[in-house]
Amino acid sequence: MNVTAPIAHTQGETDLIARFDAVRDTLAGSVSVGGLRSAALEQIKLKGLPHRRVEEYKYSDLRAFLKFAAPLAAAADRSATEAALGAADTFGDLDRYKLVIANGSFVAELSDVAALEAEGVSVSDFAAALGGDMGAALLANPKTAPKDGVLALNTAFVQGGIVLTVKDGAEVSKPVEVIQVAASEGAQVTRCRVLVGEGANLRLLETFVGETGSGEVNAVFDYQIGDKATLAATRLIVGASAAPRLFTTIATLGDEALFKSLGFVAGPEFVRNQQFVSFAGENSDAKIYGVSMARGKGLADQTLIVDHSVPHCNSREYFKTVLDDQARGVYQGRINVALHAQKTDGEMMTQALLLSEEAEMANKPELEIFADDVICAHGATSGQIDEDLLFYLRARGIPEAEARTLLVLAFLSEAIEEYDEEYVTEGLVSRVRDWLAKKS
Repeated sequence: MNVTAPIAHTQGETDLIARFDAVRDTLAGSVSVGGLRSAALEQIKLKGLPHRRVEEYKYSDLRAFLKFAAPLAAAADRSATEAALGAADTFGDLDRYKLVIANGSFVAELSDVAALEAEGVSVSDFAAALGGDMGAALLANPKTAPKDGVLALNTAFVQGGIVLTVKDGAEVSKPVEVIQVAASEGAQVTRCRVLVGEGANLRLLETFVGETGSGEVNAVFDYQIGDKATLAATRLIVGASAAPRLFTTIATLGDEALFKSLGFVAGPEFVRNQQFVSFAGENSDAKIYGVSMARGKGLADQTLIVDHSVPHCNSREYFKTVLDDQARGVYQGRINVALHAQKTDGEMMTQALLLSEEAEMANKPELEIFADDVICAHGATSGQIDEDLLFYLRARGIPEAEARTLLVLAFLSEAIEEYDEEYVTEGLVSRVRDWLAKKS
């Protein structure tokens, strides 16, 4: 008989357990959803928060970082939400639809629900859906990470979010921004299910604004991409924050589908942006990009698993990281190729630029291949600014600080331009410039 020895809980874990006891009766969901919540919390009780002895979190010890856990954010005040939205700087004057989630709950009256309905997009409240027959299915984890600690936290405490459905063949004319707003301090835990119908086309922007104090942000986006459908998802994780920022993508692709994503990270002290991409249909493509910037003692973790479980699919992963001061960067990427997934074509590249002698980058690209008729490759580089290029620019009259900025900007812009979604390019490049300017 095997007996699991109890662990000594940290203060953060103790706070989470107490938080669950305080709110369990107020969280949305059917009886089966309640069972999933309790089981997820039990996982935290038995194993604790993800820590360095868990291989997937070896370089991103959430248990050590989360010293204590704040209560969940209370229901948002309308005026505070509108004030936070008014002060928000996400994608500038880009013409787009907006869907608002405030303090973890969907705010239909501040969202462009009717306009999206006219475009063939229906939007409903995730919290309400948790109480329906399909509530438990909305909390399903990917097969590549069935016991992930961050997902367990999300399942236990998810407050709400949206269910967005794009009808077959719909071409949504403008990008859709899902903007999550902290109207007051406290942890915010959300989940969004996005279903893109056959032959449909959607451009999605994922943003977060406001201050949560010591409360973590834990957001999951679950994408179900239909046959011959296209989804481009741009995630913006910016702004100074001493609380963890935990973001997860779950993406499942049908036949002849295209999924593109870019995770842009700059500012928070602890960020984990993890993506689990699975091919369920043949002849599909996934193009995954990442841009990370960290300074001070910040940590930026980009983690990715691409699961090729069917033949004739392609994936490309391209990640860029810039680190200054004592910052740490993490890239963990794995391409899985199943035994019968012949004709797979997968390539992964991660590159880091270290602006300080004390900055650290952990690159961990992996291939796990069981098929024999495939093309797969990975690469990783880390280094400092090329002194020859710096000398070239300075020899042409460019001051050293400006020359360094130009070189860093060129380095990061490669991934942004490769993403090839022009409506966000200017805004993202501008954010890179702003980050660099704060150092000078």
